[in-house]
Amino acid sequence: MVVRAEGAAMESIAILLYDGFDELDGIGPFETFEMAADAGAPFDVSLVTLDDRERITAAHGLRLEPDDILPVADPPDLVVVPGGGWNDRRSQGAWAEAERGTIPDALARVHGAGTTLASVCTGGMLLARAGILDGRPAVTHGGALDDLRATDAEVVDARVVDDGDVVTAGGITSGLDLALHLIERFVDAETAAEVAAGMEYDRRGEVWVSSGVGG
Repeated sequence: MVVRAEGAAMESIAILLYDGFDELDGIGPFETFEMAADAGAPFDVSLVTLDDRERITAAHGLRLEPDDILPVADPPDLVVVPGGGWNDRRSQGAWAEAERGTIPDALARVHGAGTTLASVCTGGMLLARAGILDGRPAVTHGGALDDLRATDAEVVDARVVDDGDVVTAGGITSGLDLALHLIERFVDAETAAEVAAGMEYDRRGEVWVSSGVGG
């Protein structure tokens, strides 16, 4: 069993999908965690939505069939929130979901229940809209940094910002670095290196970690 520094298991991982999310924001971490599971990590990874949907249409037209509905009353250990559609204020995507408010409300509930939240790209703005980033270090896509600065978050110049039960990443491809960092944190560095090698991916940028956060 993988044990967090806080003492809880990190096994169930849900990627939260919604119409207009950026494909790589969600699928990049999904595949990275699945490769870790294939390498022996005790991860159960699923694609979830907030309501009963047969399929989700992502920002560039990819259609996906989710595995399940996010169990807000009994949430997974980790929820990953992709971004997309924020910077240009699209009618579908993170901006629209922030305005609608359903996802921010659900994120606040699962975080309050002890779930670790991780965001990729402008998925971090959904965490900010929920108030989860208030007074906490965070990062998002470069095109949304001014929006993040306008909240109560403390913007950090890093590719991944790990503040314990809230982990945020910069734009799009940084989701790979976020997932590899979490594998290293909750499993071990060897597994993270094995997955990165299998993906033929060279990890990039700075990972900023709050004091006291560990594996």
